Amino acid sequence: MQTTTTCNFCHGTGEVIKHRPNGSDVEGLIFEEQVVSIKIPAGVEQGMQLRISGKGNEAPGNNGIAADLIVQVEEVEHKYLKREGENLHYDLYISFAEAALGIKKEVDTVSGKASIKLESGIQSGKILRLKGKGLPNINRYGYGDLFVHVNVWTPQQLDSKQKAFFKKMLGDENFVPAPSSSEKSFFQKMKEMFN
Repeated sequence: MQTTTTCNFCHGTGEVIKHRPNGSDVEGLIFEEQVVSIKIPAGVEQGMQLRISGKGNEAPGNNGIAADLIVQVEEVEHKYLKREGENLHYDLYISFAEAALGIKKEVDTVSGKASIKLESGIQSGKILRLKGKGLPNINRYGYGDLFVHVNVWTPQQLDSKQKAFFKKMLGDENFVPAPSSSEKSFFQKMKEMFN
């Protein structure tokens, strides 16, 4: 009867390292951690992988050639901006008075702030598009857009003067909802956004 096993000295490589460096294992390898600086291109998305050539592990029997290091991108969610591909979405909350009178507001973008003018009478649910204020496209030139979703904040507690003012406005024709046929409902806007 005959058995075959791997050599305890060379581990099947056919070579024995006579002068191993201090701290190396039986294969002559030294375990070492290294900090690698990498350039992350603008516009990368959650789950994308970046390959850094020659910065991976070196394997025995591979003539000391290092493999590639694979970096998987994990995106941290922004406090105000929500990502959808290269486009961004921002919820802007304004008061009832600001909606009625119109106002200039600043909104967050990836590169700082952008100023927008809200016309008087703007409605809650209106979506404003700031062209080119989104993220860069990683596969081609250009930038996505920033969509500003206008939300009119209705006061939840009124004092007696404020209540009296709004009671006066109840019968006023300017305060009676009268959507035009060209205006889209919230559900129509949502349907278009997802189609």
